[in-house]
Amino acid sequence: MRGLSSVCVFCGANFGADPAYAEAAANFGQLVADRGLRLVYGGANVGLMGVIADAALASGGEVIGVLPEALVAREIGHPGITRLEVVPDMHTRKARMAELSDAFVALPGGIGTMEEIFEVWTWGQLGFHSKPVGLLNVGGYYDLLAGFFERAVRDQFLQQPHRDMLLVGSDSAALLDAFATYQPPTVEKWIGRAQL
Repeated sequence: MRGLSSVCVFCGANFGADPAYAEAAANFGQLVADRGLRLVYGGANVGLMGVIADAALASGGEVIGVLPEALVAREIGHPGITRLEVVPDMHTRKARMAELSDAFVALPGGIGTMEEIFEVWTWGQLGFHSKPVGLLNVGGYYDLLAGFFERAVRDQFLQQPHRDMLLVGSDSAALLDAFATYQPPTVEKWIGRAQL
């Protein structure tokens, strides 16, 4: 894989019930900046999104936010980041974030976070990109989801190499290290297609 220069983070627009979530977001933002990586995220100043952006900025990092026009109107755009790009809609937002990023990680979040990380994982599975995708599993937040993926492999809706594309870990530094050495699988998405 080419060098890692920017990391896209998907995470909650809320703080979550456990203070460990905000602590992990702050630590991740600081680590990204300390490693000289650019942080790409959704552009908001609320919840974990605001925490991670503020932490990266406080450590001297470059932070690029991408926000759809409809959310700017709700006054949730972060006014202090390096650059805030305003785009027409959510589809354009995700495409632009992907274009700006060399890797993707989801911290704890809700359905928007799930939708975003699943989409970029699917794009990788289909061979549309070869960038690493991961989950920062803070306090076991993603344990049940990881169990579901194992069920999908067992029931032959997901191949093991494609499951393994999604890197899951609780250590931010180890996850970024794994991103830097990531190699995408070379198997087709379709199970049993050769027998058809």
